[in-house]
Amino acid sequence: MRRFTEGFYGYAFAVLVCLALVGVFLLIAPQSRQEHIPRVDYSMTLAALRRAAPYEVRAPEPVPADWVPNSSTVDQRKYVTWRLGFATARRSHAMLAQSDEPGPEFANRLANTDKVTGHRQINGTAWEERFRPDKKQRSLVSVQPGVTVVVTGLADWDELTQLAASLKAQPSSSPVSTAVPTPSATPTS
Repeated sequence: MRRFTEGFYGYAFAVLVCLALVGVFLLIAPQSRQEHIPRVDYSMTLAALRRAAPYEVRAPEPVPADWVPNSSTVDQRKYVTWRLGFATARRSHAMLAQSDEPGPEFANRLANTDKVTGHRQINGTAWEERFRPDKKQRSLVSVQPGVTVVVTGLADWDELTQLAASLKAQPSSSPVSTAVPTPSATPTS
């Protein structure tokens, strides 16, 4: 008679024992019940953007209460574009994006639609409302001279409005030439 630990049956038994041990470990091991949302410090990205952007940069000031900034990227390949993502207080997703990309393509791409469904004024700024029902994506779009600002995500209108209302213009930190022009030398007679 063959031993039970040899051949296919032995292999299957060993796999089942390992799976059972993993299952028991997962059931009795202490598990963290706290949510973990990665937090990013976007201050360096914002400082770099303020130097590079040919437009007046807008940033949340302050970040809405209980919101967690979780992504920040600047793309300077063709246009200067900043994307800043958040987990909202209700743990939905919202993103601020701004770019000097001309025309409506940037806003249409970020909102996933070109259809305007409404308008609203937030702190004196005109915003278009856009809604993409199949993705449940809401967007606020503000087209201003030299820059398009989009606040978008799965967050509800109240949260998107809260993010748009928190935006403040950031002073440019472009290096300014402080050299004093020297008069050209002219021969005197």
